[in-house]
Amino acid sequence: MFIFGELFGALAVLVSGICQILYWLMFARIIISWFPVDPYHGVVQFLIQVTDPILSPFRRLPFLQFGMLDLSPFVAFIALFFFRNVAVGILVNLARHFGASY
Repeated sequence: MFIFGELFGALAVLVSGICQILYWLMFARIIISWFPVDPYHGVVQFLIQVTDPILSPFRRLPFLQFGMLDLSPFVAFIALFFFRNVAVGILVNLARHFGASY
């Protein structure tokens, strides 16, 4: 059973790391949205491709649009934060349950 604990602990670290990378990519996308940038630049295209699956469900919510102000990236950022805390918490508890020392 100890091996399952280590597996869940490793998954907790992996989920936390992926979410941390997504935080920074979302933050970069929020920052570049404030400036006139070339939408066909490779870095901008990469940011759009990675963050659009996270942002698109929030962009469909009409109450997050206030004229030219789009609050969906900020709400997605907060949702990602809560997802990370819940998922990592569950995985760490499972790791402890199966005998890992997390």
